Amino acid sequence: MTDREYMSRAIALAENGIGRTNPNPMVGAVIVKDDRIIAEGYHAKYGEYHAERNAIAALKESAEGATLYVTLEPCCHYGKTPPCTEAILEQGIARVVIGSRDPNPKVAGKGAAVLRAAGVQVEEDFMREECDRLNPVFFHYITTGTPYVVMKYAMTADGKIATRTGASRWITGSPAREEVQHMRHRYMGIMVGIGTVLADDPMLNVRLEGKKSPIRIICDSHVQIPLDSQICKSAGDYRTILAYGKGVSEIEDKRNGRQEELIHKLRELKKAGVEVISCPDAEGEVDLKQLMRYLGKQGIDSILLEGGGTLNDSALQQGIVRKVVAFVAPKLFGGEGSRTPVAGIGVELPEQAVSLKLCDIHRVGEDLMLEYDIPIQ
Repeated sequence: MTDREYMSRAIALAENGIGRTNPNPMVGAVIVKDDRIIAEGYHAKYGEYHAERNAIAALKESAEGATLYVTLEPCCHYGKTPPCTEAILEQGIARVVIGSRDPNPKVAGKGAAVLRAAGVQVEEDFMREECDRLNPVFFHYITTGTPYVVMKYAMTADGKIATRTGASRWITGSPAREEVQHMRHRYMGIMVGIGTVLADDPMLNVRLEGKKSPIRIICDSHVQIPLDSQICKSAGDYRTILAYGKGVSEIEDKRNGRQEELIHKLRELKKAGVEVISCPDAEGEVDLKQLMRYLGKQGIDSILLEGGGTLNDSALQQGIVRKVVAFVAPKLFGGEGSRTPVAGIGVELPEQAVSLKLCDIHRVGEDLMLEYDIPIQ
């Protein structure tokens, strides 16, 4: 086997950590000696041992003089687990081949430097592009402190997410809907607007055995969510955060008792287990940038945005979206009144469009799944 084949194996191992390592990265490691894989491992869960230490723990023979292939630069600091560089040196590993560089300031080149200083042959940036694809979430979160936001929607071939009456079940087939369940497992949070809650009364959980459900985030500027909604009734089972706009203390509409009504509603939401946060913009709507900073401080590294056109438009306008995933069904709804993935007034000229970079396209059942990156401006 070649270096490329060994690193490809490490990448495949890393993917076993999907949805379980957040906010840590997914990492895979392979130890090779005399042209044989003698041990391998991956980072299985946040707080548990890293890939390198798991590979070392799997050794059945000496790794003296062996080569370690690892998808991300080994850590050299004490965190929830001891430094991996220490374990590598203890085993007498002679060569380390690294895929991605770690942007974490606690590592950022220091891991490779520690190994080199001890006489280990270190090769960096090997299959870096392929390794980098494992961890766009980690790279974004560790450098910005805010969640990596993926805007996901399903639409017809003529770009509609609902008919003129608002009906949308189901646009895509069951294979595409199952893929969405896997996406919910992959990301730490799922976010929708109040319009989606009122129209669909969703649970926003994962309906796959053995897969964790995301933290549910509801953008509800004026606290309209019904207390008997599925979201509120299940808040004790799934962590739920409701972000609203203008603070209650600032509301001056005393003629209809709106201030008292809101105070009572917020109290009842908290009683149901819903976490509430006020993050208003100048117009009293939810400030999404402020919300992202809050969620980042809560340790939420990624969000699947399953909003309607209004929330999607706000998210794009405020620049919080980093990736777009569009499922396209072989159907046509037609109609000027049918709903589109992004609402608002739209741009005036083509050159004002949000630019996307196509990074993947594949068929899911009878539907297409298109994945785009949005470059940071």
